Amino acid sequence: MRFDTKIAVLLRDDLARWQGLNVCAFLTSAIAAADPGLISEPYADADGTPYLPMFRQPVLVFAGSKEVLTSAHARALVRGMELAIFTSDMFASGDDRDNRAAVRAVPRADLDLVGLAVHGPRNAVDKILKGARMHP
Repeated sequence: MRFDTKIAVLLRDDLARWQGLNVCAFLTSAIAAADPGLISEPYADADGTPYLPMFRQPVLVFAGSKEVLTSAHARALVRGMELAIFTSDMFASGDDRDNRAAVRAVPRADLDLVGLAVHGPRNAVDKILKGARMHP
């Protein structure tokens, strides 16, 4: 099935494996929160055991350099796309309030981005992610 929209996460290519997984999890939660219509119906196995619903469409994960992330961030903002970000300062934080404070303390041009997530029309997301590659 081909979707009209794309959910994409872009991770900096120099992250430790645990960092990339953590950033990806946080960023996808933002996409789900921003558009509840992206979430499917709950799951159940043959025994009737219930499981939580998930996204209706795939989440594509990309990797890129710090420069690729910075460019993607700028392109998303120019296009007026809503996006989620994760900065290196957030690794030192222990909770959501401190994460928001860490982002708020840094001007946009100085953010040390390690990840971003975006959902939108396929074409627009593809243009935003120019220069990124599929995550290995």
